[in-house]
Amino acid sequence: MFSPDQENHPSKAPVKYGELIVLGYNGSLPNGDRGRRKSRFALFKRPKANGVKPSTVHIACTPQAAKAISNKDQHSISYTLSRAQTVVVEYTHDSNTDMFQIGRSTESPIDFVVTDTVPGSQCNSDTQSVQSTISRFACRIICERNPPFTARIYAAGFDSSKNIFLGEKAAKWKTSDGQMDGLTTNGVLVMHPRSGFTEDSKPGIWREISVCGNVFSLRETRSAQQRGKMVEIETNQLQDGSLIDLCGATLLWRTAEGLSHTPTVKHLEALRQEINAARPQCPVGFNTLAFPSMKRKDVVDEKQPWVYLNCGHVHGYHNWGNKEERDGKDRECPMCRSVGPYVPLWLGCEAGFYVDAGPPTHAFSPCGHVCSEKTTAYWSQIPLPHGTHTFHAACPFCAHQLAGEQGYIRLIFQGPLD
Repeated sequence: MFSPDQENHPSKAPVKYGELIVLGYNGSLPNGDRGRRKSRFALFKRPKANGVKPSTVHIACTPQAAKAISNKDQHSISYTLSRAQTVVVEYTHDSNTDMFQIGRSTESPIDFVVTDTVPGSQCNSDTQSVQSTISRFACRIICERNPPFTARIYAAGFDSSKNIFLGEKAAKWKTSDGQMDGLTTNGVLVMHPRSGFTEDSKPGIWREISVCGNVFSLRETRSAQQRGKMVEIETNQLQDGSLIDLCGATLLWRTAEGLSHTPTVKHLEALRQEINAARPQCPVGFNTLAFPSMKRKDVVDEKQPWVYLNCGHVHGYHNWGNKEERDGKDRECPMCRSVGPYVPLWLGCEAGFYVDAGPPTHAFSPCGHVCSEKTTAYWSQIPLPHGTHTFHAACPFCAHQLAGEQGYIRLIFQGPLD
């Protein structure tokens, strides 16, 4: 999104507020990134501000009267309290902010189209689940156009008629200062890590964000009518590493500043070449192993390294120790005789998930995605929402639930014998 004066002066790069990266994808969607549907979305300063802020409040008698008020060429949020009463809050243009909307809908108000993440969908072209739990207009992010370019998140997005409707069944209430607020059906959850998104980060507490950007403890179940308790000391301001869960997909927010300290794809490629240059060998076949190029990140290559997940010994693919009674799932490691799953290793190609630029020495279990030790340690301790009321740690590159004591293992490569 370049403004005309930026196009004339290429040296003046547009201001980037940050990026949203969908967890569960290793650098792109399985069928490729297309238009507004992709695995990561950069938020740039718009040529012209499109933010909105609340203004007039109307208390209408009937939903029909409310519709008449909210049908103007103006943004509004309607709160249906009963069949006889609806409150409509009009929103007016805000020249100091930019608004970005995220949801499942492909209608024009949505800037970033997000669909349900299916664990392990890297190798599966049929990734769309039968019924989505992600809202069509799930949430909106408002970024300040002036430094420090603060980004804030709000539940629900405005539809093609510039309206947000909270029906009778949605949780909604009047605040102490007389304003209206509410929650969306499945809610928008946010978790801010402690100590930012660095190798020292620790997981924070998952909270729910309301339509007006207030912070609440979680409901008993995802779509319960009763809201949680308001957490007044916390805000809806996104920070580097904040996680946003839309009930079906989880997004990672990276600030422009945070991304400047993250390894680039070029850096990851250099690490891949460095590992391959060391010519790791299979201890059984003595053949040289090599990680395939990042472009071939989901096709098993004949030189591909494989690992025994219980011990971390890296081999090439072979049939040693594949006893029929183990139905091919568990294998015995020729080096140490430990029995466990035997899987191919894949490099983690999505640089935004890395908390440091360390070498790829560890792999998530059971999927075999490889990255730095600090990155595996970080993600293995993050409880990610799953379904309507459970949480579990998952690999950020494929969304598979982590297994084993730690959820990751240290890789033991054997160097060349010469």
